[in-house]
Amino acid sequence: MSAPVVVFDGVSKKFRRGERHDSLRDLIPSLARRMFGRRASRELESPDDFWAVRDVSFEVARGEALGIIGPNGAGKSTTLKLLTRILRPTRGHCHIRGKVGALIEVAAGFHPDLTGRENVFLQGAIMGMRRPEITKKLDAIIDFAGVSDFIDTPVKRYSSGMNARLGFSIAANLEPDALIIDEVLSVGDMAFQQRCIDRMRDFKRAGTAIVFVSHNLQAVVSLCDRALHLKGSVQALGRPEEVLATYVTSQSSSQEGSVVHLDTVSLAQASGQPAESVPPGEPLTLTVRYTAARTVSDVMLGFLVYRSTDHLLVYDSNFEGRELGIGTLTAGNPLTVRFNFRPHLTRGQYHVLCHMVHNPTQEVLGMLEPAALFSIVEHRTYAGVADLEVDASVTTVKERGVELVSGRIGSET
Repeated sequence: MSAPVVVFDGVSKKFRRGERHDSLRDLIPSLARRMFGRRASRELESPDDFWAVRDVSFEVARGEALGIIGPNGAGKSTTLKLLTRILRPTRGHCHIRGKVGALIEVAAGFHPDLTGRENVFLQGAIMGMRRPEITKKLDAIIDFAGVSDFIDTPVKRYSSGMNARLGFSIAANLEPDALIIDEVLSVGDMAFQQRCIDRMRDFKRAGTAIVFVSHNLQAVVSLCDRALHLKGSVQALGRPEEVLATYVTSQSSSQEGSVVHLDTVSLAQASGQPAESVPPGEPLTLTVRYTAARTVSDVMLGFLVYRSTDHLLVYDSNFEGRELGIGTLTAGNPLTVRFNFRPHLTRGQYHVLCHMVHNPTQEVLGMLEPAALFSIVEHRTYAGVADLEVDASVTTVKERGVELVSGRIGSET
């Protein structure tokens, strides 16, 4: 088995809030502490110290993509800066074998007064490429970035999207052994983002190791072999679908102070088994138990279904209390409601939001997200969200005009 291309081994990085050095009087003691205070760096020395990442470990092999997800401030960008040696770890070690293509900040490494063309040669040289090699790739870089009309314009005149396109194109066209990509792709348009994802798939097939940070969970699940849920430390590391479930659950809304508390929520198949992975259209039952903290009446209740990867709302169902025979909810007296439905959805991860609203004022009395999670398993669709139950058949015509059914999707013959 070949050695991993990307290694991140027990890495921690400590920062100090507001740290700055305005004079030699401040700088020299700081340098002395760093040189001679290594043992003390193991723990926080000041109330202003904090760990951006702590004891994080992962490896990425050739041809593998690792997606890193997490909330803002979780240490995702810090991790990439440690990998690319922009930052040095406080403890632990990390390294990348071979040539690295990186895009972790818009226009990072670009000289603002140099033109796009000149920055291509500058970045190529930083990556260890010789001028003839860069010249050979130049047309492909410009074409992929879509900046041919502005390639001889200083990059300080570029928009954030143009900077991101050129930066990714440079990183992606110089044949790296490892590709390190941050959320900066989000500044590009949808067509360019898809081209980037397609290009990263090509790199995977060619054996490039990829580390990809993104809030676009759909792209992470689609592209990556494994995912890392980061929140200062490792919260979960494994298959993207499993890690996504832990991430969505970690974002759960608090019910503290709610008028109506959702005590228990379960999602089950007709057999009574928990609905974790089901085919499209499988009958499901969502059971919710509500308990009111005070007496309420004239309520509306229901649930919403979201695709977890991009929080796309795919269904919104509401029932007025009187439709279900609910008059008044008495304080402390539980109420259980069962919703039966069929998720005619395409493959992917989904979660349920349950709520209860006071009808006259539209005040939210109680809400829980995610109340339940489930996956749709099917292998026919590539994109979209609605399962249209498509059927297909093929017919051929004999010489005498007699039609013969020669094939049908879903049939047993």
